[in-house]
Amino acid sequence: MADAPLMTPEHVTAHFTRANGDFAFARWGRPIVPVVFGVEDATLEVVKGAIEAVVTLAGHKMAETDPELGANLMVFFFRDWDELLDVPKLGEMIPDLLPLVARLKAAGATQYRAFRFDNDNAIQACFTFVCMRGAMADQPAETLALTQAVQAVLLWSEDAFSTKSPLAVLPDGQTILRPEIAALISAAYDPVLPAAADDASHALRIFARMQAGGASQAQLH
Repeated sequence: MADAPLMTPEHVTAHFTRANGDFAFARWGRPIVPVVFGVEDATLEVVKGAIEAVVTLAGHKMAETDPELGANLMVFFFRDWDELLDVPKLGEMIPDLLPLVARLKAAGATQYRAFRFDNDNAIQACFTFVCMRGAMADQPAETLALTQAVQAVLLWSEDAFSTKSPLAVLPDGQTILRPEIAALISAAYDPVLPAAADDASHALRIFARMQAGGASQAQLH
């Protein structure tokens, strides 16, 4: 396979720089245990397959259960934000759920992610909410699933994929991660690197590992 297209250290840094200018990197510190709500069985398999593909690319692990939470990657698909208010015990897991839903509705948001972190600031849990309206509802299941899997595997900046999707479509119609994003994810999970960092120099360490290794393709069949 050809090497991944070049991504500069500045590009890597930007993927983890928050809107306020702070650098914030975190990856999962435990095996990922996904559970998906609001989809039919066929779509469920697509979503879980996408998560598995991205986790495998990262060199990370999945598990059947999380000892503390049961499931630690919860993905909710729905057609109206108000539906979240009827999910049992969700308000216990997502602080200030009522005002959060109001803000997301007012903003016309189609997706939202809430992360929890452990004592080492590594990702402990992720709650992904996808409102299936408008353009979001028109996306193929494969594209939607792989995009959500990518966005849950690391703590990206809010604008990481605002202007360019992490995905590419091959001439034969297969949906894959862009090679440079695949390389970034793989490098970010290098076991030599810490699971969390708040100094932008961490981006240089990721970049160095991207240069040293090739990228795999995460795709859906």
